[in-house]
Amino acid sequence: MAERSTIMAVIVASGVPARDRADVFQNVVMGAWRSIKRGLYRPAPSDDPRKALRGYLYAVARHLSMHHVNSAWERRAVLTEQPLGLLRDLVGPDLEAQVAAREVLDAMAELPDWQVEALLSVDSPESLVAYAKRRRMNPSTAASRLRIAREALNLRLRRWRR
Repeated sequence: MAERSTIMAVIVASGVPARDRADVFQNVVMGAWRSIKRGLYRPAPSDDPRKALRGYLYAVARHLSMHHVNSAWERRAVLTEQPLGLLRDLVGPDLEAQVAAREVLDAMAELPDWQVEALLSVDSPESLVAYAKRRRMNPSTAASRLRIAREALNLRLRRWRR
């Protein structure tokens, strides 16, 4: 932190916008710390320790500042007060899909926890057998619980849509 002024001078000279300088400074300090812990900072024993550290921090700050300035985010970011006002069409799912999703969520909220858990297990990347083993149950039991939970959800949805 004693070299804060040196790091900030490099960040400013590199063209980092004022709104991002604190973040880039934090990235520089953390990046330098991590690389020092990994053993990448190896100054010559004959060098002045303060000058060697200053030079190393200058190099890290320059590298990360240029990385930030040349990133796709920085090159393409256009800040505006009303970003959705620039769009010609609606974005996202249509209103009917949102209403249907809300109905399913409300119906799932009425189910017992074990049924919700069984229904959500289908969305996880693991198989039903792996889910059953993780829960210390027979795979047939897990399949049966999933079937019961699907039937209960279907019943609740039919009641809602009448």
